[in-house]
Amino acid sequence: MSYNPKDHYFKKAKEQNFAARSVFKLEEIDKKFKIIRPGQMILDLGASPGSWSQYCSQKIGSRGRILGVDLSPVNVKLPNATFIQADLRDLTLEATFKEHGFAPEFDLVISDMAPRTTGIRFTDQARSMELCELALDVAQRFLIPGGTFICKLFHSDEFAVLREQIKKRYARFEAVKPDSTRKISKEIFLVGLNKKA
Repeated sequence: MSYNPKDHYFKKAKEQNFAARSVFKLEEIDKKFKIIRPGQMILDLGASPGSWSQYCSQKIGSRGRILGVDLSPVNVKLPNATFIQADLRDLTLEATFKEHGFAPEFDLVISDMAPRTTGIRFTDQARSMELCELALDVAQRFLIPGGTFICKLFHSDEFAVLREQIKKRYARFEAVKPDSTRKISKEIFLVGLNKKA
């Protein structure tokens, strides 16, 4: 089957006014594990173009809040979300949270971060692994006990290393390849449920 950038999920995202087809990956994970609920505080890493935040915004309602961070701008406007254009590695997160009125305790840390791909598989996988470890470290510091962590990884031999790191910190680990992921894609989503105290 040939690569079709304007596939069923692309069209569905347009119809439902989502910024990108990637929304359906998060929706599928949420339906499977029932992790996004009203009133939650969510940290969205790699938030651009904003579809994951759009989905979360609808689910958490007016009592919940989202803080999104990305190198690229996020142009969607949501009443319960704040977006910062920055490199996560350059931020002093405690100060950033305070500046934007967030207590440094989140119910959910989600990461759709991906490296700018080079086309060199080994390089792209190594960079993807680095971003997952960065997101996992942020979750370790700022996610509440019992909270949930989700990150996207370009599948590689390093998968087992990351799986063990998540298993150590969470009561349950799951690896998911959502139906809306393109068949040719090496993406896999790692889910840590019920963060250990």
